[in-house]
Amino acid sequence: MDITCNEPGIADEDELVEHVISTLAQDSGALRTKHGERLVVLYGRGVAAIEVAPRGAVI
Repeated sequence: MDITCNEPGIADEDELVEHVISTLAQDSGALRTKHGERLVVLYGRGVAAIEVAPRGAVI
């Protein structure tokens, strides 16, 4: 799934990737993301891999 993750308080891409990884590593970790215009909530238990592409994170 190709999604976009934006955190207003995090400007650095590397810091954002670390935020995503640490959030999803928690048992109760959840991220609000976008797939096009749709809101998608990712839960840590459902994510098997994260790939960072030039245009952003691909989860």
